[in-house]
Amino acid sequence: MIGDFNKVARYLAYTLEILVLFMVQETPGLLPSVLGVRPVLLFPAVMAIAMFETEVPEIYDGTVEIKAVSREAGSRTKLAVMSHNPDVDAVGACIGTRGSRVSEIVDELGGEKIDIVEFSDEPEKFIAAALSPASVLSVEVTEDGSRSCKVTVPDNQLSLAIGNKGQNARLAAKLTGWKIDIKPESGFYGEEQ
Repeated sequence: MIGDFNKVARYLAYTLEILVLFMVQETPGLLPSVLGVRPVLLFPAVMAIAMFETEVPEIYDGTVEIKAVSREAGSRTKLAVMSHNPDVDAVGACIGTRGSRVSEIVDELGGEKIDIVEFSDEPEKFIAAALSPASVLSVEVTEDGSRSCKVTVPDNQLSLAIGNKGQNARLAAKLTGWKIDIKPESGFYGEEQ
């Protein structure tokens, strides 16, 4: 029991440290950064970041970097990671042997689902990965600079790509910073082919 209390206290202290760093580094006209993590992360995601940094040594030492997080607390978290060492699998490092690392975090978050995806500078690859666990057939990025795209998924994967009440698509959009329109392989009704 005391070990559990100490673990929670450590996470809370670490979370407070990140919040303080976030506020101290914030300057007018510039986006703040939290230990190299993109500031797109809002405060509900800070707890997840703190937990991953304490459970995953590769994140703590900088070998693996958390590039983006989107979270609906108590329900689901999506985490985009990348490795600065070609010999280290970023997603595998976060999951751990037989899921040991991520299962510790899932337990601490009360069973919250966590999707860990590989970050990519190529929007098409990153958006496809962010929509996991759904399979993606294609991603068409608009050329007008609006940061929007059309994603095509197999008909039987449409509900999985969208998620319960749109949660998967919403979290993928927050994670990538792109507006994502999802359509089945057979197309929308009334859409010209």
